[in-house]
Amino acid sequence: MIIEVKVPSPGESITEVQLATWLIKNGQQVEKDEDIVEIDSDKATLSLTAEAAGKIELLTQEGETIKVGTVVARIDTEAKGMAKPSLSIVEKLEKSNKTGTGTTVQMPKVAVIAGKVESKKDGDINLKVSPLARKLMTENKISENELVDFFKSVRIGRRDVEFYLENKEKIPVSTRTSFSVVLWPGGRNSKHQKMSMLRKKLSQRLVSVKNETAMLTTFNEVDMSWIMEFRKEYKDVFKERHGVGLGFMSFFVKAVTEAMIYFPQVNSQIDGDEIVTFDYVDISIAVSAPKGLVVPVIRNAELLGLADIEKHIKTLAVKARENKITLEDMQGGTFTITNGGVFGSMLSTPIINPPQSAILGMHNIVERPVAVHGKVEIRPIMYIALSYDHRVIDGSESVSFLVKVKEMLEQPERMLFGGKSPVENLLGL
Repeated sequence: MIIEVKVPSPGESITEVQLATWLIKNGQQVEKDEDIVEIDSDKATLSLTAEAAGKIELLTQEGETIKVGTVVARIDTEAKGMAKPSLSIVEKLEKSNKTGTGTTVQMPKVAVIAGKVESKKDGDINLKVSPLARKLMTENKISENELVDFFKSVRIGRRDVEFYLENKEKIPVSTRTSFSVVLWPGGRNSKHQKMSMLRKKLSQRLVSVKNETAMLTTFNEVDMSWIMEFRKEYKDVFKERHGVGLGFMSFFVKAVTEAMIYFPQVNSQIDGDEIVTFDYVDISIAVSAPKGLVVPVIRNAELLGLADIEKHIKTLAVKARENKITLEDMQGGTFTITNGGVFGSMLSTPIINPPQSAILGMHNIVERPVAVHGKVEIRPIMYIALSYDHRVIDGSESVSFLVKVKEMLEQPERMLFGGKSPVENLLGL
């Protein structure tokens, strides 16, 4: 029986997509529900799975732009395809146990060059894991650290080294772990590659913002002393109680939603000849995903506490990293927050995410000398930027909104009293 693999529609307005990556080879044996191809649209990336087991025939090349509904592959359920390049670690373990050869397992060939490993501040690592494997890891509560620790303890054999020598030139330098300095290869060659659908759409939207809005940016600075001390004191008990870490983003989301009570125009957008002001706050969080920038949405952020905000951020970040962000995750949004500080940015002018009217940019935290009660002290300072559409938001509103956000970040107790200090609330001011 021949089963056709067709491209589904990622959304009502999308008529064509780009075939990004084949996850299997032509003529290979595939299993039911195995991921076989990744598809890029102008809004999201999705993977297609095999509906049945059998030999697969690939009909489309990587990088091609194809119409929705196009048949990209066929699966012959009655034929047997080529075996996969190597056994998985689980299969090798099972084979070892069945044959009684002992507990020492030879490193699988693919695992030797499985992907890039990067050290992070929190001790976690970042492996290149397939969506199906990531799903299996999540279901079984397996961390990337556990996998790497396991691979480190596995014996590498002669065949593994030979496989590496035969294939190392096929692996991009950026995906290998190395402590050597990568030098320019010399020569005057150049590389040409098609833009992804997501990158094309992003380019169009960014240019349209510059051409169609009266965008301005206002700046301020925030003394992060209180928040940093607060996180240091409560981060362990917070994680134990809620199962998520306590980051900076949740404080900024909360401060923004409270500040919008006083400046609702910031939570507005233009619709034709009308200005629409929302009585809810859906915060778009700019996330750098493997395929490009995406902005998933935290809905009704004004009703959430710090723990719930952190849980939403974690869920969306994982989905973005795995290219599992859906159109529904990104639809809507009344205001955007982007954090360039994680990449070391000191100051920037973020571009508005249309049709929204404003975006808040966070930056890195640097110890700087500041005047405090007539004395110079060293404080952890973050510069913040608000880009806004001057057609909707006046200059005084934008500046005052940013000052209100600054006040609540430096005096978080204001978040409990509708943006006022306890004394102002007591006096009814």
